[in-house]
Amino acid sequence: MNGFLAMYKPVGMTSADVVYKVRKIVHMKKVGHSGTLDPNVDGMLPIALGAATKAITTLQDGGKIYSGEVTLGFATTTEDLDGDVVERTPLTAAISNAQIDDAMASFIGTITQIPPMYSAVKVNGRRLYDYARAGETVERPQRQAVIKEFTRVSEPEFDAAAGTQTFKFVAKVGKGTYIRTLAVDLGRKLGLASCMSQLTRQESGGFTLDESTTLERLRELADAGQLEEVLHPIQHAYPDLPEVELTQAQWALVQNGGFVALNTTAPRVLVRHAGIMKAVYARTDEGGYHPETMYLANDFGGAHGANN
Repeated sequence: MNGFLAMYKPVGMTSADVVYKVRKIVHMKKVGHSGTLDPNVDGMLPIALGAATKAITTLQDGGKIYSGEVTLGFATTTEDLDGDVVERTPLTAAISNAQIDDAMASFIGTITQIPPMYSAVKVNGRRLYDYARAGETVERPQRQAVIKEFTRVSEPEFDAAAGTQTFKFVAKVGKGTYIRTLAVDLGRKLGLASCMSQLTRQESGGFTLDESTTLERLRELADAGQLEEVLHPIQHAYPDLPEVELTQAQWALVQNGGFVALNTTAPRVLVRHAGIMKAVYARTDEGGYHPETMYLANDFGGAHGANN
């Protein structure tokens, strides 16, 4: 099988846990995921099977949509509720909606983030969370992140006894954005300690949470021999590329990764043979096309690679 599964990752599981379970269910070794979710985050986790693993990077370029919650008044070591509280700025009065909304709007565009210590970013060959767990500090690299939307979607709840204020949000972001850090930076903008108190990924790689499949449902479909019901073609990673059906002569060239002349002027195309996507080809300066990514180099890809 070659294609994508739009899987739901529950709270308490790692993304690697989901990959491991999918491997067991579909009886395949070549399985990968697009975009890691922390154990305490649930939501959409695209899973690639077979040749589709080559398109994971392309799938990640599509951006992500999250819904979540920010709590103002305290900060933690992990920037979410999993960590120990390291700072408190108790609120004696509620922050106004206008203040919150203006602060959130200031993050729209390209921003600079410093990844949290409890993250998988590598510094000098070690994950940041390894340094954090060992009680060590290290200079963290700055990263650019694109924020397309960061909007409050609930009335803030002020808890006078706890000295906190909590509200829900929606964020549309580019790849590599840390929502935990966005929540912390928002609090800093308001002059308060803060953390991300809940998060769900609603959309990733063009897949929405509404169309996701649970591991239990996937197991039922596998037992019934009906996995094709939830398997999306590799083409899903290339929604804007035109498709070209190859002649037998053209396929003979493409099959061996050769250059080919095509009846199109598009910069990049998906090439198909017998209805099955085989590769992404890019136009050369001379007008011909050369292979950018080969997916199925033979005629045994099966219907799961087709637009069915």
